Amino acid sequence: MMSLIKNIKTAGVLFTSLAWTSQSVFAQVNDMVGGPKVRQLTLHEPVTKIASEIYSLHNLLLVICLVIFCVVFGVMFYSIYAHRKSKGAVAASWHESTKVEIIWTVIPFLIVIGMALPATKTVVAMKDTTNADLTIKVTGYQWKWGYDYLKGEGEGISFISTLATPRSQILNETPKGDNYLVEVDNDLVVPVNKKIRILTTAQDVIHAWMVPSFGVKQDAIPGFVRDTWFKAEKTGVYRGQCAELCGKEHAFMPIVVRVLSESDYTNWVTERKKAMAALADDPTKTYTIDELKQRGEKVYAANCVACHQSTGKGVPGSFPALDASAKVIGPKADQIAIMLNGVSKNGTPTAMASFKNLSDVEIASVITYTRHAWSNAGKGTDPVVQPSEITVARK
Repeated sequence: MMSLIKNIKTAGVLFTSLAWTSQSVFAQVNDMVGGPKVRQLTLHEPVTKIASEIYSLHNLLLVICLVIFCVVFGVMFYSIYAHRKSKGAVAASWHESTKVEIIWTVIPFLIVIGMALPATKTVVAMKDTTNADLTIKVTGYQWKWGYDYLKGEGEGISFISTLATPRSQILNETPKGDNYLVEVDNDLVVPVNKKIRILTTAQDVIHAWMVPSFGVKQDAIPGFVRDTWFKAEKTGVYRGQCAELCGKEHAFMPIVVRVLSESDYTNWVTERKKAMAALADDPTKTYTIDELKQRGEKVYAANCVACHQSTGKGVPGSFPALDASAKVIGPKADQIAIMLNGVSKNGTPTAMASFKNLSDVEIASVITYTRHAWSNAGKGTDPVVQPSEITVARK
């Protein structure tokens, strides 16, 4: 008995300790800027007219469903109670009733019409992408987003947006931040109160560009161009994610949209174009090995580490190792073909997606980096690849 009491006391202490630990953990969780709030039970706060209409439709349909639920189950439970056998209820002898048939046909019809009319109006408005102030092409890659400003202020700006959450947080080596898995290195920047047309496509598999606060979700399908639009009515940062299962790193391709005032947006465009001009790569230049390796390490971290790992060991059964790989330490033509087209030099398909979206300098540098990294150093037959070789291979 004493042993049992002691065990119960120990269990009580452990339970209390766990309860306090749980409270302290949850106390550290903060609302996400532009994303979901702590204990949020409904949709994201709408910042576009379409998102507001979706929110209103959601509430309307929820009320209609609740009323139907209460009426149907209320009638059912009343019938069970009032017409039970113990009260002497006798079943009616009639079999059909034209009046009842008309009632249970007309009422659901009117309910459906009442739900369809406002929903149809909103859906039609969602598809109206005319008269846009700014047109941006969004390309889905495994696993990142590419943005190209095609028309309007900012035309010519282009960049890749990748996950900014450190791998140490993903691997539970360091504490997770408030924006865990929904932070990027390059935000999509747009002006407030301007109609933004979004053209979506993909290079490899189906993705979906979704920002809940805008009421936007559009599939990005290889070989097709789809479009949608939004008009943010409030400045701020708004977050979304890929909403189509697209592979191993599906959870790691977030979307961050920064909405600025018109003057701030103009300043951003000016600064961005200056930065692009300063960083413009010269594919005709002959780079040193150190220059290519340093640049290649950054390109590898942004585009390759998710599949092939920082150690170059890959993921057994899913993604091949680059460390001691015959493709990496062998003739460079094969690795160039795989990087550009996703196929080997002889045309054999591989599991790797094409990385044509990278510049000639980026591809040359990352190939050079992999040929000098890990145990590959000193083993390759062609240790250096220059951007001019990538330019020729593209033709």
